[in-house]
Amino acid sequence: MADDPMLVLAATGGQGRAVTDALLGRRAPVRALVRDPDGASARALAKRGVDVVAGSLSDRESLAAAMSGVAGVFAFTTPFEAGVDAEVEQGRAILSAATQQRVPHLVFSSVAGADQDTGVPHFESKGRIETELASGDVPYTILGPTYFVDNVLGGAERVRGGVLDLPLPPDRPLQQLARPDLGAFAAEVLSNPASYVGQRIELAGDAPTPQQMAASLGAVLGREVRHEQAPLAAIDNPDMHAMWVFLNGPGYQVDIPALHDAHPEIHWTSFADWAQGAFAGAR
Repeated sequence: MADDPMLVLAATGGQGRAVTDALLGRRAPVRALVRDPDGASARALAKRGVDVVAGSLSDRESLAAAMSGVAGVFAFTTPFEAGVDAEVEQGRAILSAATQQRVPHLVFSSVAGADQDTGVPHFESKGRIETELASGDVPYTILGPTYFVDNVLGGAERVRGGVLDLPLPPDRPLQQLARPDLGAFAAEVLSNPASYVGQRIELAGDAPTPQQMAASLGAVLGREVRHEQAPLAAIDNPDMHAMWVFLNGPGYQVDIPALHDAHPEIHWTSFADWAQGAFAGAR
């Protein structure tokens, strides 16, 4: 029914917030699954008219309760709290709950390249979830975001000090996506499911090189920012090391012009425009 809510899982996280914002922008009714309904982020959602419910990505019963009577679900899993096996179990709990509740459409946020046998642990875990989703009974759409532009904020102090650290050659394009663009795309898919069911769509808004990223950041800050190519050997985390080996190798393969031509309704934020908004007050 038209007034059935869209359920957003992990609604106070970066992706969930972006999807919730985009759905509210469309005046769609939204239900949000959060771990702590009394937290500041959850209370802020409730003030915007969101139906906030408590639950966990690994708790099938709370997921099933939240999925009751929904028009669609935006699903997200993470390996960064308890590991990749725990992420796969989250995916299974979500799919089991969606099957039980006969969810009419589940949009799963995976990652670009998850179907490429990359050897990157957190790509492979999402690939396993995709496989189970595709063999199940729940109508689904898979979205594969590339590298998020706001990952730069993890090194914001270094950037403000004039250095962009990236373990890539200076002229190597890095396909990237702004979270609001993911939110807008997911809201479009949730709102018009018939056009997207059964599809796997990889998403990128821009593909600047580290040199171009540094130039954009420098232009906003009003001072030189230089790219420093961090050595791959210095990346201790095995998952992150494998990801950067992949990005130095085949990398993401989104046909950006074709994607943007097919979806002119999405703003498609450039890295330079994102940097302007993120660092404009940091001069």
